Amino acid sequence: MWVIGAVLIYLAIAKDMEPSLLLPIGFGAILMNLPGADLEILHLLYEKGIANELFPLILFIGIGAMIDFGPLLSNPKLMIFGAAAQFGIFFTFFVASLCGFDIRDSASIAIIGAADGPTSIVVANALQSGYIGAITVAAYSYMALVPIVQPPVIRLLTTKKERLIRMPYEPKQISKTTRILFPIVITIITGIFAPKAVALVGFLMFGNLIRECGVLNSLSETAQKVLANLITIFLGISIAFNMHAVQFLKPQTLLIMGLGLVAFIFDTAGGVLVAKFLNLFLPKGRKINPMIGAAGISAFPMSSRVIHKMGLKEDPQNFLLMHTVGVNVSGQIASVIAGGLIMSLVYTIG
Repeated sequence: MWVIGAVLIYLAIAKDMEPSLLLPIGFGAILMNLPGADLEILHLLYEKGIANELFPLILFIGIGAMIDFGPLLSNPKLMIFGAAAQFGIFFTFFVASLCGFDIRDSASIAIIGAADGPTSIVVANALQSGYIGAITVAAYSYMALVPIVQPPVIRLLTTKKERLIRMPYEPKQISKTTRILFPIVITIITGIFAPKAVALVGFLMFGNLIRECGVLNSLSETAQKVLANLITIFLGISIAFNMHAVQFLKPQTLLIMGLGLVAFIFDTAGGVLVAKFLNLFLPKGRKINPMIGAAGISAFPMSSRVIHKMGLKEDPQNFLLMHTVGVNVSGQIASVIAGGLIMSLVYTIG
């Protein structure tokens, strides 16, 4: 476990891979495995911040305050790709069950594909998974590996001609009223159709409402910076409470990492393939660059930037950023709703 902790710290510092989380997780893993160390404080932080889902939910306020839904509101059709990119979650749920994990662990492992650390923590904790440490490390690791994992999958599923498709951005003026109503309406709709996701979506949308209301600018800045950074520190080191060698060093941990990669790949593929399918019915000149579908995962804003850079590499004049951002923020919403749906499914089945 000292080696694993050191590797996480190395990836955070030397490779700049999610340093705000991998560094405290790595250091916490070393702390948890010092023989005879009195670490009741980590147990306290875990019980008060993770076990009751407090830290992930508060972090969602900060994330919501960072998100600009303008590109999505300018082109609501982009939500299709946010939904399509959750395919890997449900596929991996099935595969994990075939691998021998019980239904609660299978659901928790599948959520890794959302590429959304807080949602993974909430689902794994709510379903009382015995692998929350491995699931959390996998979720945040794959978020950091977006630039490595997504491009090969996208290139495998698309042709050069498809990657060269240009999509002119036509910005629309989004009224302040629309921006304020959007988080409220999304929360209400989620409460009706996916009640298990209300806390996740509600805190995310509350953060966005603080941003868009126009009268709480100082609170919005605090939520985006001070609050998000502070909670991230406590969240990372608290997760390490579940990284004791006895709990973590199991063959299942490697299998979970592999299944997480499967979920991540199939989420990426789902968004790309749906875009390719829609292109069969769209006239020439209105085609969708299928690469933007891959941004439907929840790794915001890494995925949107990676795919934008891929577009520029193929054609230096092809600017896909606003499209990918719109898809990416829709994926943030969709992944949270998917987490609620999969929890509801598990509770229904038993």
